Amino acid sequence: MAVIGFGPRGLGALEALGCVAKEQGKRVVVDIYDPFALPGAGPNFDPEQSPLCLLNIPVRDLDIPPPAVVEGRIAPFDVWDDTGLEPDDFPSRAHLGAYLNARFETLQSATEALSLNMSDQRITDLEQSVDGWMLHADAARLGPYDEVLLTLGQPATEQDKQIAKWTEHAQAHGLDIMAAYPADKLLQGAKDWAGKTIAVRGLGLSTFDVIRLLTSGLGGTFEDGRYIPSGREPSCILPFALNGHPPAGKPATEDIDAWFEPSGHETHAFEAALEAAKTASPVTALRMICEALAPPATRILAERGSDARAGDVDAWLAQECDAPGEQDDRDAVDKLRSDIDMAHGRVAPSVGYVVGQIWRKWQNQLRHGVNAGRPETKTAEAIIGFDEGLKRFSYGPPVAAAEELLALIEQGLVSLRVVDDPDIGLEPSGWKLMEDDTELASVMVDAVLPSPSLDNVVDHLMSACIKSGLAQRFADGLGALTRTDGQLMADGRDTRGLCLLGRMAMGSVIAVDSLHDCFGASTDRWAAGVAQRWARASSTSCAKDTV
Repeated sequence: MAVIGFGPRGLGALEALGCVAKEQGKRVVVDIYDPFALPGAGPNFDPEQSPLCLLNIPVRDLDIPPPAVVEGRIAPFDVWDDTGLEPDDFPSRAHLGAYLNARFETLQSATEALSLNMSDQRITDLEQSVDGWMLHADAARLGPYDEVLLTLGQPATEQDKQIAKWTEHAQAHGLDIMAAYPADKLLQGAKDWAGKTIAVRGLGLSTFDVIRLLTSGLGGTFEDGRYIPSGREPSCILPFALNGHPPAGKPATEDIDAWFEPSGHETHAFEAALEAAKTASPVTALRMICEALAPPATRILAERGSDARAGDVDAWLAQECDAPGEQDDRDAVDKLRSDIDMAHGRVAPSVGYVVGQIWRKWQNQLRHGVNAGRPETKTAEAIIGFDEGLKRFSYGPPVAAAEELLALIEQGLVSLRVVDDPDIGLEPSGWKLMEDDTELASVMVDAVLPSPSLDNVVDHLMSACIKSGLAQRFADGLGALTRTDGQLMADGRDTRGLCLLGRMAMGSVIAVDSLHDCFGASTDRWAAGVAQRWARASSTSCAKDTV
């Protein structure tokens, strides 16, 4: 077997496979191909990156316990961790990456079920021969393999038209334009940006990392709710986005978070609604989902002292289906303050805040319901769109990060004056952001994650799979068509033993950007599919022996 790409999802897959192999008394030889030096972590959780890049999951919710195959050999993260994090704290990506790498090393040494071999060769193509799958790395042909698993994360894509145009402009005029990640590369560039105005494209979780790197990363500190500058910072940071609103911070404590817990009956009703929605039209499917969301949202709003009633919830959800985010036309800074107060329980929550927290708590049910039995294409697109819209609540940052952003705004170091999808003109000295005010930025940072679309992929391996027909689009703008066990589909048939898990299967699966998805049911289904193919191969072999 070969696994190509080996971050958290590759680790989760092999942990699941190790459990299956151990149960069946098998020993599986696995060749892992990834040029990154720290298996299990991947670049997104590089243990050597800045500790200022944080997860959006508190320690108490980081539910990725070690599997049975390494039971007793490595502790869960909250026990393994030696940095003194409290349950309500948000770990750094680097520290979690160190844990994931340690988990890989434990898996490598702890089980007789798997024999793991690492290679830093970059696989650029593959083909199916009579003996199995052959991999290409430069001039080498590797294999054959009975099974190949692609866990590539977000492969390289061509720049969108806006960034391509801006990059050409920056090169022509000697300006700086950089991606948010790798974080250490951005931090190195920021050392030359003192006194400059920096524009940041995007207002999601990556932007919080960028702002932290451009402030705390340059020596500034937060004390008693105020920011104390080091003097090395930019003069102003200007984030902007299509919807112009920062995501809402998560509830500050476990006790406050418990306010938004749906009951068992409410969760069961959502599961039933989702099951029915999968065979419904897109409009009907969203109506069923909203009808399941409305009762717990109405109940929680009443319990928390809100004036909102059932009709308000229904109206909010109806608008969310049609135009996500347009329910709130408040000033971005006012919304930021209000969301912080809600996260601390100082004011009654809004309809959107409550709906978003319930949706966050139903992510496992959502993945199970959609991924284990795929809806029709248009219905799947509608449900994915609804989930993506609610991420402004369900994937929110630590509330402490929102408070730091507010402190920086009050300090004048960050401005949301041009946050709402400004017109952007190109000047020899930079980018002119035009909304109610006009600002000129001499540096541009791109903090927008590429879309999981096959249309724009330039990664050699994925491009080769697309060109040869091994990877086909689920729908325009989405990822690859796969079976529920991750097998790629080509011309209506599965490509036997060639599987893809993760972001580039968006459409076939949902809610793939969560760390929990890397260690959840999707990898279990893949491992079960491998075991079924083992059984079929064994049965076929036995049948041939009796002829």
